[in-house]
This record gives sequence, C-alpha cells and structure tokens, in this order.
Amino acid sequence: MGVVVVFLACVPSAFAGGPFMMVGAAEDVVKAQDYAFAKAEMDKAKLAGLDTIRLTQTWTKGQTALGPNDAITLGNAMKAAQFTGVRVILSLYPFGSSVTPLTEQDRLDFTQFAADVAKRYPLLHDFIIGNEPNLNRFWLPQFGGSGEDLAAPAYELLLAATYDALKVVRPHSTIYGGALAPRGVDKPNTGRDTHSPTTFIADLGAAYKTSGRLIPIMDAFAFHPYPETSATGPSFPHPNGTAIGLADYPKLVGLLGAAFDGTAQKGSALPILYDEFGIETQLPADKASLYTGTEPATTKPVDETVQAQMYLQAMQMTFCQPTVMGLLLFHVQDEPALSAWQSGEYYVDGTPKTSLYPVRSAAFGVHRGIVAACPSLLLTPKLVITTGKPDKTGVKVFLTCSLDCNYTVTLDNRSLTGLAVGSTPKTILFKGALPAGLHRVTAQGTVPVNTGPAGTASKSFRSR
Repeated sequence: MGVVVVFLACVPSAFAGGPFMMVGAAEDVVKAQDYAFAKAEMDKAKLAGLDTIRLTQTWTKGQTALGPNDAITLGNAMKAAQFTGVRVILSLYPFGSSVTPLTEQDRLDFTQFAADVAKRYPLLHDFIIGNEPNLNRFWLPQFGGSGEDLAAPAYELLLAATYDALKVVRPHSTIYGGALAPRGVDKPNTGRDTHSPTTFIADLGAAYKTSGRLIPIMDAFAFHPYPETSATGPSFPHPNGTAIGLADYPKLVGLLGAAFDGTAQKGSALPILYDEFGIETQLPADKASLYTGTEPATTKPVDETVQAQMYLQAMQMTFCQPTVMGLLLFHVQDEPALSAWQSGEYYVDGTPKTSLYPVRSAAFGVHRGIVAACPSLLLTPKLVITTGKPDKTGVKVFLTCSLDCNYTVTLDNRSLTGLAVGSTPKTILFKGALPAGLHRVTAQGTVPVNTGPAGTASKSFRSR
C-alpha cells in the first residue's frame, strides 16, 4: 500500500497549453562520441528557439543495461543539454518489431534496462515508453488468429511494468505512454498489419481495465500527429475516420476519456505531448548533392516559407489545446537520406534554412504568451521590479514581465506606461532628482493577448 501512495503522489498535475508548454524537437544528432560536437548541435536547437530535445535509446533482447558506446553518446547529449539549458525527454523502445518484448523475461529485461538508464542520469526525469506500437515496424504481432488486437494488451503490460520500475528509481519522473502513429489500417493480413490510434487507445484502455490495476500506467500521453503529407499541413481534421492529427484534439481527448475515465488512470485530463511533428522542405539546387537517394512521391515537400508557416500554425493550435504540454518538431537538422526526413530548420550540413528565424520567432511567441488568442485562456504575467541608485538625473526602474505586458509603473505620484517583452528586462527612467526620504515604486501589467487579471509588483527605497 505504501508504494501505491508514493506513485499516486508523484503523478503531475494537468498541464494547460499556453505559454508554459514545451516547444522542442525530436533530434538524435546530438548523441555523439565527441562532446564538443554534441554541444554544438544542442546550441543549434537553442538558437532555433527550442527548449526541449527528445532523444531515443533502443533496447534489444537480453539487454539489461546501457551499452558502453551508448553510455558515451547519451551522456554527451545529456551534458550538452544541461549546459545549454535544454530539457531532455528520452524515448525508450525496442529496436524493431523483431525484438518486441512479449515474454515476462523480456519485459523484466526491458524494465531493468530502463532503470539502469535512469540511474545513470539523475537529471533525466522524462521517459517515453515505446515508439509507435500500433505499427508493425515497431511491434509484432499486431493481430491474433481471429483478428483480435494483440499489440495493445502486450504494450499495456510493458508500459505498466516499466512505469513501476522507473518510479522506484525516479519517483518524481514523468512517464509517457502511447507514442502512437497517427494512422493505421485495423485489418489483419493486409501485408502491413497496423492499428489506428482510435482502435489502439480503446484497446489499451480495455487491457488496463481487465488488468485490475489500481495505479496508473502513465503520467502523460505521447502522440505523433503527422499530416498525411507535408503539403497537407496541421489544420486538416479527420472527423469521420480513425486517423488523428493536430486538428483532432477533441477526438483524442474523447478517446482517452472513454478509455480511462473512472479508473486510477487519468483519461480526458491526461496531459498530452505531441513528441513528433514534421513538415519536409524542398531542397535548393546548391544543397542537393548533400543528400542521397530519392524522395518518396507521397512526401510532397513544401518550400521553406510554407514550412515556417505550418510550424507556426502548429504552435498556435497546440497553444490553445488545454491539456497539451508540448510540441516537438521532427527534426532540428535534416537527415541525409531523402527516404527519411528533411524537416529540420537546418540543412544536413548544419547551415540554416530560411525557416529558422520564423520558427524561432514563433517559439518565442509561445513563451511570450502572444502566439495565438485562445478562447477561455486568461493569462496573468509575473512582474519583478528593481531600482537603480538615484542620482541628480533621476532613478531607473528595471521591470521584467514573465509574458509580454502592457505596463504602468508608478513612482510616488508619477506614472509611465509602455510595452515590455516577456522575460526581457525593461529600463524605465524617471527623470529628475528625488527628494530625500522613502519612495515607493509600484508596477501593474496585463498581457496584450489572452488578457487576464493584472500582475503587480512593488518596491520601496530611500534616497539621500
């Protein structure tokens, strides 16, 4: 019973989209044998305005600890993130469907592997378990002989066991389940056995209820809301189908609610992380030689201006989705094979695309609270004020608003107004010598978008 209490106490409260959501990327290029290279790659992510990096670490049968080479590359990435001020989310999953952990021993090995990784990196607190288990590429079998879903129940067992193992090592960690692909066929023996997220979530909930478990299997839900093609973009909904994209947020919340509400596992209130979303770009002629292979006809890449617009739109949509905790772009830097992803803000050689600074501006707009106006979202900035030493020219007041704010700063009976950029110190000069004695500065600020109650701050000081 004591263990149950600890687990329940560590489940994080619901996130609320808005300016506190993560804006990051899924990017493994930062996992490098050379720390200087890893740090340089992490710096690129930071320059792109990104605050979070999702890394991956794969498991294979019989493995119970991180291998020595992986320990170096993952360790360099973790160190680089620490010194760059970037949050790391680690995705742990089987190397491929040929090593799906289906037996009790395989699950035990996987949980020991996950626990070993957690023990090695004390600053790591976010773990995604599995990767697209609704696809045959990462999980087999998907179906039984009668067409029943075998993937979701087997994944539920792995997720539950890994949740328990990681909570022992890192009680205050966030464990993400799902990491589902946005589409699936839901028919066995098609040559590509897959489940749609609509079916998989329902079956995952059924497996959880059947297990009789009295504690959660996840603290948040990871999802990959890729559009059908890069040209489709994020705003295309799927109201009558089983696919799920960014525009289908109400459907996703409803599915989680139907699957888990009324149990020990959060459902409709479960925080959601979109941990992969990518829009591929066309290649300029002077960069084509850096890439290999052939672009699939189904990709339909767009020009860099459109990519930036679609990433902005994705951030705007996510910002207004109340239980979403973050959006991670796939990638920071292009992959060299055209059969893979050219969805970064940098080309494969590390030089920036024209989309880099618009994406950076959009990410900053999220954290400044101005990227989108959302129904029912009311924001209040936190204000901090300090004062300089008064002299014969006057006194400087330094104001920092956590979000963009329209401010009024009052010194005794004089007031000055203006606009302060979120998290950027603003210097406000009250001209003229002050009389000796006690003086008081007050500040009030309201955000220009999603305006809620004003934030306030005050400070007293003496002049001689």
